[in-house]
Amino acid sequence: MSGTTPNSLWQWFDKRIGLEIVVNAAREKEVPIHRHTVWYYFGGMTLFLFTVQAVTGMLLLLYYRPSTENAFESVQFIMAQVRFGWLIRSIHSWSANLLVAVLFIHLFSVFFLRAYRRPRELTWITGMLPLFVTLAFGFSGYLLPWNTIAFFATQVGTEVAGVVPFAGSFLVRFLRGGNEVTGATLTRFFAFHVAMLPALSVVIAGIHLLLVQRHGMSVPFSAKPRPLKTMQFVPNFLLRDLIGWLSALAALATLSALFPSELGQKADPFAPAPAGIRPEWYFMFMFQTLRVMPAKIGPLEGEILAVTVFGMAAGLLFCVPFIDRQANTGRKNRLLLLSGWLAVVYILVMTVLGYRR
Repeated sequence: MSGTTPNSLWQWFDKRIGLEIVVNAAREKEVPIHRHTVWYYFGGMTLFLFTVQAVTGMLLLLYYRPSTENAFESVQFIMAQVRFGWLIRSIHSWSANLLVAVLFIHLFSVFFLRAYRRPRELTWITGMLPLFVTLAFGFSGYLLPWNTIAFFATQVGTEVAGVVPFAGSFLVRFLRGGNEVTGATLTRFFAFHVAMLPALSVVIAGIHLLLVQRHGMSVPFSAKPRPLKTMQFVPNFLLRDLIGWLSALAALATLSALFPSELGQKADPFAPAPAGIRPEWYFMFMFQTLRVMPAKIGPLEGEILAVTVFGMAAGLLFCVPFIDRQANTGRKNRLLLLSGWLAVVYILVMTVLGYRR
């Protein structure tokens, strides 16, 4: 189109999709300034790391082949033959770990600042869901290289699902695509990892961002002075966010260069399991709990009790906005806060113990 200017192009798109509405919303959005403002940046960091995961995942998908005959060899080809393939795979791996860490920090910061209070109950729930979806991403993606560690770790992980009361046997068959970890499991995990979970993530993240935009950023009762100062989301807060994203990108590049992801040996289903099989660090506290649980606790099996307690804890976490009836008055719910701190300490202690053994 000859004679087209940026302004006319903008007007053309604005008439069709309403760009001006988005721009005005960004200009009007303000961010409160107080001593807890730093925690606001973890939401944007989560979105950035998810974007890194999506981009690097799509690049890896160009060469990956999801079958027991070719999966290991295709990853090997990516690392040895594709230009910067080893770096892309390492960034994908490290960004996954940082994403889980940032999500945990974001979760507990929102919890302790009680940012879930009315009218942000649904914001809390839609913010909780990405954590569990990301854990599912980590579990499903771990098997895809089809190496020895991933194969046996997946075998152990899916066996844990078998102790879920009433639905255990169904869950094992659903996850494995049969009774054993086979090529059907690999195909199924590949479908979870590249199709179902990404689609679910986009929908949940979109709803969460809309709710954050609608209700704004929560201000803790303890934030002082009142009235609070604010800064414009664009450009002030966004530029600070960009600094964090660039720092994260630099950290990812450094970690990937110094500690690149290893591939190990191709999985052999008929070989004995190697000693010291461990899950990823974000599953370690649950793995360690199952390891130290006695076989029987009264009439109940230890593993079943542990899995039931973890399930109940997750359910209660979703219900926190409805449990903490004092959140909207500014009064502290000491029992809930104590439970949160105990959960943090428990996760840290069990994770450390899991790696010391």
